[in-house]
Amino acid sequence: MMNQKGFTLIEVLVGLVLLAFGLLAVAGMQTIAVKGNFFSHHLTQASYVGQERLEFLHNLPITSTQLDAGSHNDGTVTVSGVGFTRTYTVNINGDLRTITYNVSWSDGVARSISFSTIRSI
Repeated sequence: MMNQKGFTLIEVLVGLVLLAFGLLAVAGMQTIAVKGNFFSHHLTQASYVGQERLEFLHNLPITSTQLDAGSHNDGTVTVSGVGFTRTYTVNINGDLRTITYNVSWSDGVARSISFSTIRSI
């Protein structure tokens, strides 16, 4: 009898099928990672936009009309090809003004982030 070494055709095919399933799983995870990176990038950009404007409003003179009570539209700004819509609300309670700044955008899903600060007279 001859001593045969090596793999049969069935063993090779089973190995290839297992390898294919593994590669498909990795490809699926790669897609999810890319989407997560885009979301993180957009969230970071929205944070920069919102924080910069909130600091600007916080440092305005207290008599500025931009700090009147109510809702204010602060326009849209485009960063890295994404349009960020900016709005803010000023609430007055005695000597305190609460400024809530909202930045919203869409990357296939409507998203937003809010920041708040309190300013005393």
